[in-house]
Amino acid sequence: MASTETEKHLHPVDEHVDVLIVGGGLSGVGAARHLQMRRPEQSFLIVESRAALGGTWDLFRYPGIRSDSDMFTLGYSFKPWEEPKAIADGPAIRSYIHEAASEGKLADRIRLQTRALRAEWSTEHARWSVELEGPGGARRTVTCSFLYGCTGYYRYDEPYTPAFAGMERFGGTIVHPQHWPEDLDYAGKRVVVIGSGATAVTLVPAMAGTAEHVTMLQRSPSYVLSLPDRDPLGDLARRWLPPRAAYAFVRWKNALMAQGVYTLSRKRPGFVRRLLRRWTKEQLPPGFDVDTHFNPSYNPWDQRMCLVPEGDLFAAISSGGASVVTGAVDSFTESGLLLADGRRLDADIVITATGLNLLAFGGIELHVDGRQIELAETVGYKGMMLSGVPNFAFAVGYTNASWTLKADLVAEYVCRLLGHMRSHGYDAVTPLAPDPSQPTQPFLDLASGYVQRSVDSFPRQGTVAPWRLNQNYPRDVRLLRRGPLEDAGVRFSSAPRRATRRPEQTLAA
Repeated sequence: MASTETEKHLHPVDEHVDVLIVGGGLSGVGAARHLQMRRPEQSFLIVESRAALGGTWDLFRYPGIRSDSDMFTLGYSFKPWEEPKAIADGPAIRSYIHEAASEGKLADRIRLQTRALRAEWSTEHARWSVELEGPGGARRTVTCSFLYGCTGYYRYDEPYTPAFAGMERFGGTIVHPQHWPEDLDYAGKRVVVIGSGATAVTLVPAMAGTAEHVTMLQRSPSYVLSLPDRDPLGDLARRWLPPRAAYAFVRWKNALMAQGVYTLSRKRPGFVRRLLRRWTKEQLPPGFDVDTHFNPSYNPWDQRMCLVPEGDLFAAISSGGASVVTGAVDSFTESGLLLADGRRLDADIVITATGLNLLAFGGIELHVDGRQIELAETVGYKGMMLSGVPNFAFAVGYTNASWTLKADLVAEYVCRLLGHMRSHGYDAVTPLAPDPSQPTQPFLDLASGYVQRSVDSFPRQGTVAPWRLNQNYPRDVRLLRRGPLEDAGVRFSSAPRRATRRPEQTLAA
């Protein structure tokens, strides 16, 4: 029987859909389009906490914001990327997401400025009851048969900024890239960007042409790989093949190349390190101290590698418009920064590109029959569902390749799963936990600081299939697109009592 707590959150019901998608970014819009194409009989709704679609690509507005994956793999499998640049800027990606939503006529299926606060599963009724908070704090309840988390794992409202000593006495401007002010004027200013990750290596060349000088201040270096912003083979394929065939060809080519680089980095890290060092040295001025500024202490792909189109970061350094300083911050001063080794950096603007905070599933509370789910006690199933949590899936992209490669596969799998349940009369699918004797490990396998600060609050993963999270696109194609839906890691069931829906509560498909 459902608990009293469960029943309290089941009524009153404002709306019912087959699938509730939480998150209106790249993953959420893609999930909706896949449902339209593959399961047109299923009704769905997207709830998005922000005032616009786009997710990460709507949130971040700092200069130069761009993808760190090529658009043949970051783009959707069903919507070819048609722009000439393979490494696209933020506005182009945001426009691409809006085009996908417009082409699918999703406007009536989207609720903006609506946050999912709590979701309660009732085994008796085989449905989720989801508490939503809309504009002005208004609360409403939507029920769904399947809950689909497409929120990513960044916390949008609160970036990570270390508590540097003396920040209050700095006479200039301090900015975090996640909250970039539209009116920030950096023309002719001395800018220091604290950080060495993807955001920092994007900001530095983007600002270098306008600012008096830009300094990238890093505590330790990252691997930086220069790639052309156009794909020559992609251009050739688009010239000779139909658009969809060309797109599929280049998508697979790039996915396999990325997987190859990752695998080589794991098997022969010393060779890849030497190769990256040589390529970096060739793009910097003679005598530049590559080993101090671009030779990390960790192996390639222990952390995500930074991509720079056409070597723009190295070009900015070579031109004199930018420089790199490696050292720890001791404190802010009235006119800039004091480093731990006594060096001083003068600055008018300091940008703290110091990382992000993570938040699993947008912070939504999950309850199953009145029991709150502690995420750290769950184990991922096929990298997209949670042990002990029925009818719930989530999209988390690859850490070693494009996000959308995995998000597309998850969407395809969810559509297959819904069709299987419908054809067999199942109401619920519940992943099982692995054998307790089987060891588990963190769900995210990067050594990056932003991951390590939050990884203990995320689910775990097992060491063998189907609880092992693959960082391998070809393997996931076999598992998620073609593999069996029923295996030892999941249980299908029918509800003790099907929930009764009033016609006015059901959103038409």
